[in-house]
Amino acid sequence: MTAAIWAALEATWPAAETARVGPWLLRRGLGGGKRVSAASAAGQWLPDHISLAETAMKAWGQTSLFVLRGPEDPLDAVLGDRGYRLVDPVAIYAGDAGRLAEPAPEPLTSFAHWPGLRVTDVIWDAAGIGLARRAVMARVAGPKAVLLGRHGDRVAGVAFVSALGNVAMIHALEVAPDQRRRGVGRNLMRAAGVWAQAQGAATLALAVTDANLPARALYASLGMRAVEHYHYRAKDIDAGKHAR
Repeated sequence: MTAAIWAALEATWPAAETARVGPWLLRRGLGGGKRVSAASAAGQWLPDHISLAETAMKAWGQTSLFVLRGPEDPLDAVLGDRGYRLVDPVAIYAGDAGRLAEPAPEPLTSFAHWPGLRVTDVIWDAAGIGLARRAVMARVAGPKAVLLGRHGDRVAGVAFVSALGNVAMIHALEVAPDQRRRGVGRNLMRAAGVWAQAQGAATLALAVTDANLPARALYASLGMRAVEHYHYRAKDIDAGKHAR
């Protein structure tokens, strides 16, 4: 399942372009966030090879940024010694889609659709998920949907969901500030579980920064658990709310 989750994470939030440069896999993000802009090791590397990735990322107009799957990765220490700072530790949570789908959302409280609507874009814009990140959603090749959540007669939240094989991933879940603590996030997670099952996916997963304690508490209360971790090493880059 670990390999399937990593593959789904890559496929459901894809870079605009990828390239192999020496032992590195480079991702071109075009403003879509760290996850689609980071380099990762794809072969045997030596410390001297790091400059190959740095030069290629600079040519793309990107900051030198690497993604690593845990502190045990030998590359982590090498980058640290070179002045790369640790940025945004992230946990991948996963749970049973069928369990998450029960009880199903009440009628008219959630809608799965594609493409997104202007009203969902408004919520994303206010949360800093602008056109560049929504362009990531648009280039997903597999099954995908925008989930619109309602509370009463108000549009209250939004999320993006996509699937690869047996794993569905939820991304960019946001609840309008004046609609928080009303169960909107929980309802969107249930709607995602229903959607995942409809695509034949048994697992629903997502990535969340370690610092986002309220979100982590919600996912744990739904029976999800942290199954993988990753973080970034970066130079001259600010950690941001939507850095995952």
